[in-house]
Amino acid sequence: MRILTGIQASGRPHLGNVLGAIRPAIELSKNPANESFLFIADLHTLTSLKDGKQLRENTYAIAAAWLACGFDADKNFFYRQSKLAGYHTELMWYLSCFTPFPMLANGHSFKEKSEKLANVNAGLFTYPVLQAADIMLYDAHLVPVGRDQRQHLEMTRDLGGAFNNQYGENTLVIPEAKIDETVMVIPGTDGQKMSKSYGNYIDIFLYEKELLKSVKKIVTDATPLEEPKNPETDNVFKLYSLVATNDEIEEMKANYLAGGYGYGHAKQALHQVLVREFAKERELFNYYMNNTNELEQKLQEGEAKAAIIAKATMERVREKMNF
Repeated sequence: MRILTGIQASGRPHLGNVLGAIRPAIELSKNPANESFLFIADLHTLTSLKDGKQLRENTYAIAAAWLACGFDADKNFFYRQSKLAGYHTELMWYLSCFTPFPMLANGHSFKEKSEKLANVNAGLFTYPVLQAADIMLYDAHLVPVGRDQRQHLEMTRDLGGAFNNQYGENTLVIPEAKIDETVMVIPGTDGQKMSKSYGNYIDIFLYEKELLKSVKKIVTDATPLEEPKNPETDNVFKLYSLVATNDEIEEMKANYLAGGYGYGHAKQALHQVLVREFAKERELFNYYMNNTNELEQKLQEGEAKAAIIAKATMERVREKMNF
């Protein structure tokens, strides 16, 4: 089975990326029956980031995070979207000609972002079409996504179906979405979905003091230290529950309900768990960021392998279209 997922290079990887995308994708990649295509979506990143130097730095940070978290780049496919841009954008154009305007205009993600961002560009509008091309270019069967990306996968399936209706059912492989209902949406420091776009993320690869500063920014209510607190509505507790052990979670929950336990205590505990839980990943991340030549080599090797698959798909598509 071919499994594909991607991550934008709009910033360094954050806790939400690691828990919601990287770790689940790596677990799937360990199955010898699976072929995993994990890519850095740097073309998508242009919708929000135009600085080439920053984009390159972010790309290396994304690559370092995948490898630090245990992804086997030799066994699987690991590549930058931009290095195969000709294939991605060609298939995107073909799919665009099958995309109804209302489908994009009614996209939940587009409507949400267009209300919050000052720069609403055409790339943001057509984002789902490029995403569909990213997936179907590699004949992916399964795409691990968060619940908020369900609609985009439905669009991919619709576009692939419309294309196949015109040119034959075997032209494009129609993927299935794999949604981890246990992780769902990772809350950010302000309670919204953790996102680089919102600036509410926690970068687990920061040095310890900087990481603590980030954790301290988590928004809480004004309940005094001595009074009981509701763990179900607190952002610190929600994040702690995603990384701590069951015993630690129960202990913090009891502290919240008993009173005499402040949000400052909870934030210190969250910081300690993050440092402990990601100790190995943090060490490897720093190693790779200081040895970007190794990252570059692995990416180029992955791009050479991915190009073979992409070329074969486009040759099949062009033949069906009589191009």
